[in-house]
Amino acid sequence: MYALVDCNNFYTSCERVFNPNLEGNPVAILSNNDGCVISMSDEAKALELPFGAPIFKWEGFCKANGISVLSSNYPLYGDMSSRVMSILEQFTPDVEVYSIDEAFLQFKGFGDYDFRDYGNQIRQRILRWTGIPTCVGIAPTKALSKVANKIARKFPDKTKSVYVIDSDESRIKALKWIGLESVWGIGHGLQKRLKAKGCKTAYDFTQLDDEWVRKTFSVTEWKLKKDLEGISKIKLEEPTRKRAIATTRSFDYTYDDIDYIKERISTFATSCAEKLRKQGSSCHMIIVTLSSNRHKKDLEQHRASTMVSFAYPTDSSLLISKASVRAMQTIFKKGIRYKRAGVIVTGLVPTDNYQLDMFSKEDPKHKPLMSAIDSINKKYKGDKIKIGNQDLERTWKMRQERLSPRYTTNINDIIIVK
Repeated sequence: MYALVDCNNFYTSCERVFNPNLEGNPVAILSNNDGCVISMSDEAKALELPFGAPIFKWEGFCKANGISVLSSNYPLYGDMSSRVMSILEQFTPDVEVYSIDEAFLQFKGFGDYDFRDYGNQIRQRILRWTGIPTCVGIAPTKALSKVANKIARKFPDKTKSVYVIDSDESRIKALKWIGLESVWGIGHGLQKRLKAKGCKTAYDFTQLDDEWVRKTFSVTEWKLKKDLEGISKIKLEEPTRKRAIATTRSFDYTYDDIDYIKERISTFATSCAEKLRKQGSSCHMIIVTLSSNRHKKDLEQHRASTMVSFAYPTDSSLLISKASVRAMQTIFKKGIRYKRAGVIVTGLVPTDNYQLDMFSKEDPKHKPLMSAIDSINKKYKGDKIKIGNQDLERTWKMRQERLSPRYTTNINDIIIVK
């Protein structure tokens, strides 16, 4: 059996854990630089505040309807997500973290377990230990557990936020209820093609001929069909090394100051290098990008990117940062006001197993230095040690005028009980 555990309105729920005044009231969370609405509470959804709404256009609507609008607090959300995932690992060793607020669980060797009771235990422990409400869907396959989760979310009073598909009767009933547009793995393009074939629900999809599905689409759609039929074909995914790592950000405002952009590029490059070391990889190449604000039609536009290759693979923040800044200077255009920049490291190979170069190699001092920096930054929970050309006060310069405290990741923001 599989379970999908999904945190309800995760960003909003994290804020409510530490600010009970938000409980029962409409809440909206904004994207980077306080741009658009990316998450909201059920109360805000009921007021028909649209996802993706640019806040500068909807500010009056939010004030008139008493919607609390907050900046994204990613350190808080990331820490709360880690706590939820660590709790899930207490129920089974087979956990696939699907996103910041979702995870698949596989129950091997559980026999005739009471999965409804087990789902309630999962939900209650997460709620008790973190304050985050969840919905749990349990079924014989991953795709069906997604369906079960949607039912638990849609009918919380009837299901107590836990729903189990444990018979062919309950499976068919669920598949007849859920529309194609709500099925995990069926995108807009596939919907159109299936609807042309007369499919309206997930059940209709399962009635198509196996051979026709495989020939017309691909093995991926065939596996999804079999999963919905209750035959497990989509397995838990094992963590894999990424083939490329990117750090791209929009600036809080537009800038034409090359020194400012140098500092940003250095910070992005250092972040990529840290991620490389974390997954045990080194890179052969870096790509640096710069772009102006395409929405400001009255300003001169410029978008450019450039690639730099290393003579040998590296994971050194010093080398990657230096090369990235130099690359940025080659594409920087004076007089352009830039809004976005990024660094991508690619051509990844395992750090402990790659082809050596006879004539060039990395400074041997870099490895122990990077190891010491990573160790100190991990121990003290933050970027305590940085490269000299980075801003010592901030890592991400974003407009966050409505930011809540970092209750769990900053000692100065811990709640004080009086």
